[in-house]
Amino acid sequence: MSRIVVMISGRGSNLHAILLAASQEHWGHAVVGVIADREDAPGIRVGAQAGIEVAVVPRRDYAEVADFERDLSRQLERFEADVVVLAGFMRILGDQLVTHYSGRLLNIHPSLLPAFPGLHTHRRALEAGVLVHGATVHLVTPALDHGPILAQSVVPVRSGDTPETLAARVLETEHRILPRAVSWLADGRIHLPTHPGVGHVEIDGVSARERLLILDH
Repeated sequence: MSRIVVMISGRGSNLHAILLAASQEHWGHAVVGVIADREDAPGIRVGAQAGIEVAVVPRRDYAEVADFERDLSRQLERFEADVVVLAGFMRILGDQLVTHYSGRLLNIHPSLLPAFPGLHTHRRALEAGVLVHGATVHLVTPALDHGPILAQSVVPVRSGDTPETLAARVLETEHRILPRAVSWLADGRIHLPTHPGVGHVEIDGVSARERLLILDH
């Protein structure tokens, strides 16, 4: 059984999607902890209502990033995390922590990476005039939003879309692809290229390219 820890900063909708999938699909793994970087994050309630221990490590309480990350690491060690999921965790993790959990650390990003890394992805997508938009689940590496891609969802950009309407539509797809990727990783079904930068991630021996989820809503 893999021990999964989910890290959040906000409402916890992706956390809820993971917990729902784990229950409905009878995962042989467990979400054993939630870590929030804000004491007022609504997602804390999601974890607590599911009976999961929640650790709060408020970023604003730390003058130094290194001290903040030290305590994050301590919480992950306490939970004995096998898989770590950044589900709307709005902090950039340092190289040391990322390297320690290399191959076991996932992030969900609200764009079709490598397009629009960083913040304000929906506004930037609309400004760029793209015809499609979506979300990406990737393994986290020291290079921000550039780790190996595990899954993507694609939605059309509609005439009259605002950043808010586009964000809402993309979020619905995040709730579908993130739990899938978490279960693949927890099951040990993900295999990385032998040489970094050469080839593509495989799930059950099939290229991750075959796992693209295209939604027309």
